[in-house]
Amino acid sequence: MLIRELSLENFRNYSAQRFSFDPVCNVIYGENAQGKTNLLEAIVCLSAGKSHRTRGDRELIRFQQSGFRIEGHIFTRNRDFFSCIKVEAGKKKQITVNKVPIKNFAELSGTLNSVFFCPEDLQLIREGAAARRRFMDASLCQLRPNYALALAEYTKLHEHKTRILRDRDERPDLLDTLPDFNLRMAEAGAVLIHYRARFAKLLSAYAASTHQECSGGREELEVRYTTVKTVADPFAGRSDLVSALLEHQETHRQAELASRQCLSGPHKDDLAVSLNGLPARSFASQGQTRTAALALKLAAREIHREIIGEYPVLLLDDVLSELDPRRQEFVLNRISGGQVFITCCEDDRLSRLLNGKVFHIQNGIALS
Repeated sequence: MLIRELSLENFRNYSAQRFSFDPVCNVIYGENAQGKTNLLEAIVCLSAGKSHRTRGDRELIRFQQSGFRIEGHIFTRNRDFFSCIKVEAGKKKQITVNKVPIKNFAELSGTLNSVFFCPEDLQLIREGAAARRRFMDASLCQLRPNYALALAEYTKLHEHKTRILRDRDERPDLLDTLPDFNLRMAEAGAVLIHYRARFAKLLSAYAASTHQECSGGREELEVRYTTVKTVADPFAGRSDLVSALLEHQETHRQAELASRQCLSGPHKDDLAVSLNGLPARSFASQGQTRTAALALKLAAREIHREIIGEYPVLLLDDVLSELDPRRQEFVLNRISGGQVFITCCEDDRLSRLLNGKVFHIQNGIALS
């Protein structure tokens, strides 16, 4: 899986730029705030249908312009794909693959898969549960179309239920709709738990091996999926999961009414990460935290390869500068086998180490 060419028009600080990429390694360097991360962000957009850095598309439009376009020539499964994202102010976003309109993000699954790693991810272990849920969602939405559909449905239902709970004084009649919302949330939530449990099982196996190698065999990493307490077995059948979620909702009914918040469901799921039997979030050192975060991201890459049969595109945004020399060497030794994009603020030192193609970015322009 690789992206051969990328064309940007009025995206972030890019006016009009076309890139032709190396199938193995691409080094993007330049000073800060020149557009290196924006280039990787455009690739993420082609992969996921949206940016990982913003909630809306308007922020992606170049200053004083009315819209943007991203086009990518992608090769995967021995086939060529042409993906395009077009956004114009006041109009609905248009996404096409081989000129066929895409109705939802789930239909992008299998066209371009990516794993993105940035300096903020080095604190993935120390952050709250929401960061680790986003990490799971980013991979699963690309790997499993049904998961992406269920996540979109669950998110929509969660927002509606939250509004009902919040506005119940003004509209007490809306409380009559809660049983229906609870059932639909349980049905969508069961799909999320089904896939998350299996993803976490694979993640634990791959991450443990990766972390052990990076730590020189001195530390044991464990990743455990946690969901609502009434789900005794997240690998149970769908009907059992739905029943368990409904039971948990019922036990939290009064608390939800009192707090006016949706307190029950997989929107509170987490990945419990431990090192040598101790919670990594509380007891890991800075170096251990970074090694564990690296292990999770590299494990996600291996899961993509196992499920789709190809490595996803790996995007490393200025990560190496945040790592000590030993961890830098470890990452560089583990990224072979697929197409890689690495940004840095240095010169082309990395290209000599990795034998890659070099792009010098300055003010949204790729200099020769």
